[in-house]
Amino acid sequence: MLKHLINFYRVSSPKPCKEESLSSIKRRTRLLQWSTFLSATFGYGMYYVCRLSLNVVKKPIVEEGIFSETELGIIGSVLFFTYAIGKFTNGFLADRSNINRFMTTGLLVTALVNLALGFTNSFILFAVMWGISGWFQSMGAASCVVGLSRWFTDKERGSYYGFWSASHNIGEALTFIIVASVVSAFGWRYGFLGAGLVGLLGAAVVWQFFHDTPQSKGLPPINIPTGDKEKQETDKTDFNKAQKQVLMMPAIWILALSSAFMYISRYAVNSWGVFYLQAQKGYNTLDASLIISISSVCGIIGTMFSGVISDKFFGGRRNIPALIFGLMDVLALCLFLLVPGEHFWLDALAMVLFGLGIGVLICFLGGLMAVDIAPRNASGAALGVVGIASYIGAGLQDVMSGILIEGNKTVVNGVDTYDFTYINWFWIGAAILSVLLALLVWNAKAKDA
Repeated sequence: MLKHLINFYRVSSPKPCKEESLSSIKRRTRLLQWSTFLSATFGYGMYYVCRLSLNVVKKPIVEEGIFSETELGIIGSVLFFTYAIGKFTNGFLADRSNINRFMTTGLLVTALVNLALGFTNSFILFAVMWGISGWFQSMGAASCVVGLSRWFTDKERGSYYGFWSASHNIGEALTFIIVASVVSAFGWRYGFLGAGLVGLLGAAVVWQFFHDTPQSKGLPPINIPTGDKEKQETDKTDFNKAQKQVLMMPAIWILALSSAFMYISRYAVNSWGVFYLQAQKGYNTLDASLIISISSVCGIIGTMFSGVISDKFFGGRRNIPALIFGLMDVLALCLFLLVPGEHFWLDALAMVLFGLGIGVLICFLGGLMAVDIAPRNASGAALGVVGIASYIGAGLQDVMSGILIEGNKTVVNGVDTYDFTYINWFWIGAAILSVLLALLVWNAKAKDA
């Protein structure tokens, strides 16, 4: 059984190259490259719809007495913790796998979990299933990155990676619009049903259009390894040395902590923003979700132009724009959390600023600044350290937010009333600490192995 499973996910066997003209090969290669890129972008966006569905339905679940705020915080954190572990394990597995089958499996399972959650009232079962979804969620990014490496040259890959990385913002925006519309019309259980159906559609698209390797399509490899065996052994030794060096660099760990605090503020809004607007400011589900979706849309702009901003305006330095957009993040949270009452346009402006700021910070604090100072052949190790810290921060945020929200709730005449004072300073404080930690590595220099 295990052997059959391993063989199913093994990298596709090469097919003989067809006898065709060079122009025909280039045309077919470009067509399959675009197919792989677009299906990766669409498919990973659908991963996010399945991941964020819970965030839209928290208030109705609490109102029906299914789960408490603390229980929802624990459930949300379980996904982040399993996702953090999966990011590490599935990164290694994706390198050795048929990425078409690998990515399809991840999206299919997380879609089926969403379909099942609408019929689940047990806290333990809900948490276990959401945790399973988190591990399978981590198969998406790994497959996409490997796909871009297999199908695009080093010179091309950076540009395509930048556009692909906006897919999570697209998925967030679709979640806060589509799922919220379904929940408003039919109830929270149908929100999970809608997310699951969207996931199934995404899985079908990935299965059909996301391709494993050029060789599996009868094409020559895009990236051809060079160098003899002796050089490869030297590279392996240098690679191991560089990875150990990353783990010994204080600046990398400081950036990882800075990113973790940034992820606290990021997922505070993503996970609890809709709930906050409903409970504190009186918005309905659809309007609250629409406001939060603005940050996701603006995040696309911030993510796509983050590199251009640092390269064109700051001479390739990331520290100055990281400070500027970090302070923008703090300002946005202050507008969002500290101004009482329902002010749609002010809350929308706060989400514009927050989305732009987080979009840039995800690129800089979430990886690029660490890669800049890490040895060139240990970029993956640097990203791994930052990534694990970031999602542990996101998971702890969900637990703490749930506890603080429920701990400051009172029931007046059968109506839940919340005091968000502590939660406001927790979220704003995390954003401030992220900025301060990033300042500690202002003059950090690149290091080569």
